[in-house]
Amino acid sequence: MIHFFIFLPVLASLLIFLVPVRWREEFAGAAAGLTLAGGLWSWSVGGLSAYRIDWIPALGVTYSVQMDGVSLLLGIVTAFMTLIAVIYAGKRIPNPGTMLSLILMMETGLLGIYAARDLVLFYVFFEDALIPALLMLAIYGKTHRMAALIKFAAYTLFGSLLMLISIIALKYYGGSPTFALSDLQANPVTGPVQTWLFLGFLAAMAVKLPLFPLHAWLPDFHAQNHDSGVADVMGTLYKVGAYGLFRFSVVLFPDAMLELRPILMGLAAFTALYAAWIAFSQSDWKRLLAYAGLSHMGLVGLGIFSLNETAMIGGLFLLAFQNVYTGALFLAAGMLQERVGSLSTKVGGVMTQAGVLSGMTMTLWFASIAVPGLAGFIGEFSILLGAYQISPWLAFLAGLSTIAAAAYALTAYQTTYWQVRPAGAVLVHDLRDLDWLILGAPLAVAIFFGVYSGPALALVQPVVRAWMSGLGGGL
Repeated sequence: MIHFFIFLPVLASLLIFLVPVRWREEFAGAAAGLTLAGGLWSWSVGGLSAYRIDWIPALGVTYSVQMDGVSLLLGIVTAFMTLIAVIYAGKRIPNPGTMLSLILMMETGLLGIYAARDLVLFYVFFEDALIPALLMLAIYGKTHRMAALIKFAAYTLFGSLLMLISIIALKYYGGSPTFALSDLQANPVTGPVQTWLFLGFLAAMAVKLPLFPLHAWLPDFHAQNHDSGVADVMGTLYKVGAYGLFRFSVVLFPDAMLELRPILMGLAAFTALYAAWIAFSQSDWKRLLAYAGLSHMGLVGLGIFSLNETAMIGGLFLLAFQNVYTGALFLAAGMLQERVGSLSTKVGGVMTQAGVLSGMTMTLWFASIAVPGLAGFIGEFSILLGAYQISPWLAFLAGLSTIAAAAYALTAYQTTYWQVRPAGAVLVHDLRDLDWLILGAPLAVAIFFGVYSGPALALVQPVVRAWMSGLGGGL
């Protein structure tokens, strides 16, 4: 079943071009729906057990995969938001076959990242997810897309190169027979070498967290992608750096992470506050959402770097559900652009003509700024609670970002959806047909897991506790 869950999307991405054009949207939707159904079934049976075979025995590379609680939660969220992206792409993008294929191809890369239990396999999926992301930007992006593409590729490939060097060196210096995580754990690297290898691995993860100062690719990536927001949903899902740090760095580089904890927590807290401050000055919805997402990732990083159980659980919870409401907000921005022809935060008066779109967007923003009763609150509160036990001042600094988030979100919302519609402006029609599902389903998820977080926490908590106990509890 685990292979079906991982590889069904990429198989569908190839077969879609054999399907008659008029049925491609339905075919892609069916493939994405089956993948989500596979994830939900896996949840119902308690996850997917480990599977391992030798892949390239001469090099010590294995095909080792598993879907435990954390991987499964992130995988289900990825499958869910991919389905939403497929539905909206079919509705919004003319002749969407290529976009649908790229979405499904990227989904397999992301699911593979969460399933991989071999570092080389993780690296392969990590790079595989990059290719469709670049192609979406190159094919469907806006005027300055090539500059954004080059910046995105340069940051990612530079970090990936350092990660690959660290992966190879980890096996060499530790004497592990393979690159499988279990073997690398059994043959640890210690001392200064561990610190240097961690820094190499951190470079790639900091790009994909992202973390200041390796975040510069993010605003242009979102601003230059297709106005619909579909590619931005997939880009939001590609923020896998925090997961990589949790899954691999915590157990392979524990001493280095503990040694560098104050610096990394400080960097994460600064990222959260810095991004929130910059978001306040944005007048384009996509750039504002890019910096809002960066601020959230700073909080996620704070949770992971704190090496505190409560904060780490909160960080992974926030990582999962910010993909839902941030992705939906990108789609809401796309719907706004479709109706008024602009992504400006100054269009004014949209609520007077599109009340449902405005109301759903506002509620999604409430999730983003961590209003109690919505999914964002659970993660952010847990992060700050846990981080406070390690560094009260850094927790306070990061906590200021939640206040700033309310300021930038509600200010931009006011100048877009409230105030007075300019004289002579186009009529804004409200949600139609599938628009209700596209925004309503993520909103329902944000509300459900904000009120009843138990099912998601039940997936995350046992894995985090096992990971922390494996470190001897001293962290």
